[in-house]
Amino acid sequence: MNEWEELNNNILNCKKCHLHETRNIPIIGEGNKNSKFMIIAQAPGRQENEKEKMFVGPSGKFLREIFKNIDLDFNSIYKTNLIKCFIPHCKRPNLKMIDSCKPYLLKEIMLINPDYIFTLGYYATREVFDYFNINMNNRDDFKNNFGKLFWSKNKKLVPFPHPASAIYNEEYKEGTKKLYEKINIITRTCKWFNLCPMKRFYGKGKLKRKWIELYCKGDWQSCKRFQMEEKGEYHPDNMLPDGSIDKTL
Repeated sequence: MNEWEELNNNILNCKKCHLHETRNIPIIGEGNKNSKFMIIAQAPGRQENEKEKMFVGPSGKFLREIFKNIDLDFNSIYKTNLIKCFIPHCKRPNLKMIDSCKPYLLKEIMLINPDYIFTLGYYATREVFDYFNINMNNRDDFKNNFGKLFWSKNKKLVPFPHPASAIYNEEYKEGTKKLYEKINIITRTCKWFNLCPMKRFYGKGKLKRKWIELYCKGDWQSCKRFQMEEKGEYHPDNMLPDGSIDKTL
């Protein structure tokens, strides 16, 4: 067996926690295994367990609706879950479930080797961010950083609210859609990049790569240089994307 076959076979025959007693079958990852984009959700829902496919329930349908406004083909993304089996009554995953399943997820990340990872909801975000050494203090920290770009181990990570939260709270739908539109920003390079001093400084080895990945080829919309350039306002060449001045440049 190749690595994918071995991984999926291990998932399908897994009995590490009690979920194997109540599931239909574990839901393995779906989508393009050569994709540079990866979505990591929490766990299969009731309909996913019945139909043995990802994102076929209400939250999955809403996620597909969200991606109609995203300049990225949903079907071209590799998609998987932190927990591979349906959790009865859609309860939160416990530590035993997470410890049992997380090695499978980390293997998927290694095999896909994506440039971008989108995590959906608190638990998926917490476990993935822990692996990438991104520290957050509490649950509110995660919520406050939904839609924000992080860069670690040469990967771009963006946490999003799980679409299920908007299914149960209709008033969240528009706000959730707006957060996901950040994907349209971070997957495009800033239009000023080729003329920006940041590119020149980076090419000369004077600027750390994180500035390029987080702003020039990341969330350029939040870059102070971009904002001032759009307004025609003066900004010195040695002003960094966060607005601070680097006197060594």
